[in-house]
Amino acid sequence: MGDKTKEHPGAAGRATAADHPASVRNVVLVGHSGAGKTTLVEALALTAGAVNRAGRVEDGGTVSDYDDIEHRQQRSVQLSLVPVEWNGIKINILDTPGYADFVGELRAGLRAADAALFVVSASDGVDGSTRMVWEECAAVGMPRAIVVTHLEAARADFEEMTRVCAEALGGDDPDAVLPLYLPLHGPQGPDGHAPVTGLVGLLTQKLFDYSSGERKESEPGPDQLPDMDEARNRLIEGIISESEDETLMDRYLGGEQIDLKTLIEDLERAVARGTFFPVLAAAPAADGARQGLGTVELLELVTGGFPTPFEHPTPGVTTVDGRPREIKPCDTDGPLVAEVVKTASDPYVGRVSLVRVFSGTLRPDETVHVSGHGLADRGHEDHDVDEKIGALSTPFGKQQRPVTHVIAGDLACVAKLGRAETGDTLSGKDDPLLMEPWEMPDPLLPLAIEAHSKADEDKLSQGLARLVAEDPTMRLEQNQDTHQVVLWCLGEAHADVALERLRSRYGVQVDVVPHKVSLRETFAGKSAGRGRHVKQSGGHGQFAICEIEVEPLPGGSGIEFVDKVVGGAVPRQFIPSVEKGIRAQAVKGVAAGYQLVDVRVTLLDGKAHSVDSSDAAFQTAGALALREAAADAKIHLLEPVAEVSVLVGDDYVGAVMSDLSGRRGRVLGTEQTSGGRTLVKAEVPEFEIGRYAVDLRSLSHGTARFSRSYARHEPMPPQIAEKIREQAKEAS
Repeated sequence: MGDKTKEHPGAAGRATAADHPASVRNVVLVGHSGAGKTTLVEALALTAGAVNRAGRVEDGGTVSDYDDIEHRQQRSVQLSLVPVEWNGIKINILDTPGYADFVGELRAGLRAADAALFVVSASDGVDGSTRMVWEECAAVGMPRAIVVTHLEAARADFEEMTRVCAEALGGDDPDAVLPLYLPLHGPQGPDGHAPVTGLVGLLTQKLFDYSSGERKESEPGPDQLPDMDEARNRLIEGIISESEDETLMDRYLGGEQIDLKTLIEDLERAVARGTFFPVLAAAPAADGARQGLGTVELLELVTGGFPTPFEHPTPGVTTVDGRPREIKPCDTDGPLVAEVVKTASDPYVGRVSLVRVFSGTLRPDETVHVSGHGLADRGHEDHDVDEKIGALSTPFGKQQRPVTHVIAGDLACVAKLGRAETGDTLSGKDDPLLMEPWEMPDPLLPLAIEAHSKADEDKLSQGLARLVAEDPTMRLEQNQDTHQVVLWCLGEAHADVALERLRSRYGVQVDVVPHKVSLRETFAGKSAGRGRHVKQSGGHGQFAICEIEVEPLPGGSGIEFVDKVVGGAVPRQFIPSVEKGIRAQAVKGVAAGYQLVDVRVTLLDGKAHSVDSSDAAFQTAGALALREAAADAKIHLLEPVAEVSVLVGDDYVGAVMSDLSGRRGRVLGTEQTSGGRTLVKAEVPEFEIGRYAVDLRSLSHGTARFSRSYARHEPMPPQIAEKIREQAKEAS
C-alpha cells in the first residue's frame, strides 16, 4: 500500500462512469479550516493526471473552490466533488468546508462517502471540532486515515504530530494510529529549517524521493535503517494486533519474520474495517513538478486500503408509508435507491442535484419517484412526486462532464429535478422508497430580513424557497407574532453566504433588521373596567356599555371569558360580541402592543339600547373595558424562556455555567457524559441567547454544542420591561 512504483496512472481530463462498484472509492476530506484540504485535492488531482497544473486557493484557481464566494473569502463554503482515476479505480474525492458554520456540507459529504481522510496541519494540530467528527465516524465504524500537511512550516514536526494524533484520536488504543512512512529531510536552509524531500516506507524499507518533482524509489543507506527500526517494529506490532490470524503475533514475538505481503494485506483489511488508522504526510507539488510529496502513497492507500461501496451498509430504507425494506448493499440490478446529497442552482441549467446511488442504476431520461419527509419544521414540506431525470454528468469543479449511466456506489449530478431537495430519496416510480435522513445540526442563529425594495419583495419568497431547498441546515420562519421573516442559520459566516447568494444568484437585495422576540402581556392582579361606547348624533346611533373584571391565570391558560350577567342587562345576542371585542383587543395588547394572555375576563353587567345597540357597538365596548381595566392595573411583560442543553468539554464547563448565569439563566443541573464531556441544562430568557450560537463557539473554541426549546413565558425584570415600554411609546 503506497510502496508500489507506478508510471503516472492518472486519467487526465476523462470523466469515466464506473462499470462496477468494486472500481469505485468514495472518500471525504475532513479537517479544520486552513488545514489544507483543498490544496491536497489539487495535489491529488495533479498526481492522478486529472489536471495539468495545480491551482492555488489564494489565486481562486482550484478545482473544488469554484464559487465566486469561495474566491472572495479564500475558503470552501460548500461540498464539492472531484473525481480522479488511479490504477483503474475511480476515486470520488469529496472536499468539505472546515469552518463550523458549514457543518451541514460536511455531514452531506460523510453521508456520500465510504471512508474519511482527516487532514491535520502540522503547525496547528488537532482541534476540538476535528475530534468531534472523528468520534462521529467512529460511532458508525467509518474507515479513517490521517494526512499531515504544512510540513514546510518552520515549526512542523511530523513525529510529534503523529504522537498528538494518537493521543487525540486513538482513544483507548493509541497504537491504532501509527505512521506508514517517515519524512526524509533535505539540507538545512539559512533559517535552520530542513525541508521534507521524500519519505521512507516503514514496511518495505524503501526510500521515495520527491525532490525532482516525481517520486523516485531507492534503497536506504545503512545509516538510515537504525532510525526506522523503532517506528517499524511498532507499526508491525500494531498491524499484527489487528490481524484476523491469531497466531501471527505469537510467531512474530517468537522471532519469525512476517512476510511483507501478509503485513500489507492485514493492514489493508484493518483499514477497511475501521480498526487501524494510518498516518501519512502530504504536500503540494512544487512549480513545474508532476507529483506532490506523499500523493502517490495516499492514492495507493485509498485504492488499496479503503473499502469499496460493497462494504458500506445501506442506510435504513422504508416504503413511503413507513414499512421497513431490506436493500442489498450496492446491487446494480436491484431497486433504484439514490439520495440527493447536495442541491445547487445553475443560471444556465437550472437546479442540479448531486446524488449518491446506493442501489440500482440511474439512467438519463427515466422517470423516478422523489420522496422528501421529516423536515417540515425547517420549511421543507413532505413531498412525493414523479419527475423525469435530465442529463447525467460527473462534476469536476464547475464543469459538468456527461455520463451515460450511474451505478450503485457512484456519485453524479442530475439536471432538472425541479422538486428534489437536499436529503431527498430517488427511487423507481413503481417502487417508491424513502431513506432515513442523516443527522443535521439545528440552525440556532436568527437572521431577520426585509426586502430592500418593492421589486425585491416580489422575488423574496421564491429566492428564500430556493435557498432553503439547497441547504437543509437553514430554516425559514414566518413569525406570526412579530411579523418578521427569519432565516435561521448556523453562524455569522453561514448567514453572510446566504445573503450573498440571495443577492448574486437570485437577484434579491434584503436588509437585515433586529430580530424581535415574541413577548406577551398579562395582568399582575385583579382589575375592573367599564367600556362605554355611546354615539347619538341623529338617526341610528351606537350604544353599548359593559362592565368586566379581569384576573390573572396560570401560565398557558390563554384567555378565558366568563358570562355572569343577570337580568338581561346585556342581551344574550350581544354577549358573544363583547367576548369578540375583548379577544381582538387582547391580540393587540393593552400596554406595549404585545398579545395579552393568561387572564380570566368576567362580564358582570352592562346596558343596551333597543334601537342603537349592535354587534359592532358591543365589540367596541368590550375592547374599551379591557383597556380601562389595564390602565388601572399593573401589567407584566412576559418574555419567552428557553430550555437550553449545552454539551461541552469538561475543561469549559465552568466558563459555560458562568456565561449562562450572566445571561439571566438558571442552571438546572449537569450530567456527565462519555468522552470527557458534560451536559449542562439551564433555562435562559430568549432575549439573552440570540447570538449564543456564535458566543458559545468562541467560549468553547468550537468544541461545544447546544440545543434549545421553548419552555414558557414568564415576567421580565421590571427595569428591562420598562425599557421595552419606552421603546414601544417611541415607536408609536
